[in-house]
Amino acid sequence: MMKLFLSLFSLVCLSNQLLGQVNNKENEIRKLEKDWTILLDKNDTTALKSIWTDKYVVNNAMGKIVGVQDILALMKSGHVFPKVDRSIEKITFQDDLAIVMGSEKEYAKDGKVKNRRFTNVWIEKKDGWKLIARQATGN
Repeated sequence: MMKLFLSLFSLVCLSNQLLGQVNNKENEIRKLEKDWTILLDKNDTTALKSIWTDKYVVNNAMGKIVGVQDILALMKSGHVFPKVDRSIEKITFQDDLAIVMGSEKEYAKDGKVKNRRFTNVWIEKKDGWKLIARQATGN
């Protein structure tokens, strides 16, 4: 009976430890999602490059696929991305990937609000989590 109790206790402790690791990773990704949005609002290309992989790719809400150089050129030309409120609905971890899905509201300068769905994909590297892909659709 004691062996069974110790086995169950060990299993519960291991489960809690693994759950704690997932919760820590999830909290880290949630913070990165907020930070990334702030950096975009500030037009901080240097900081953005530090969280994007070199091959970061976006299928944007206009249906155009763009990479890092396209985004940086757009920002350097004076383009300012509209403010966005992002609501994360699900974060899924698969090996070294974090897949973030949810909805966004984009606030245009003309006062219009666009509703979108998004998927952001992060990869865990030696120097931290990096954004590798994004897809956004909406009106």
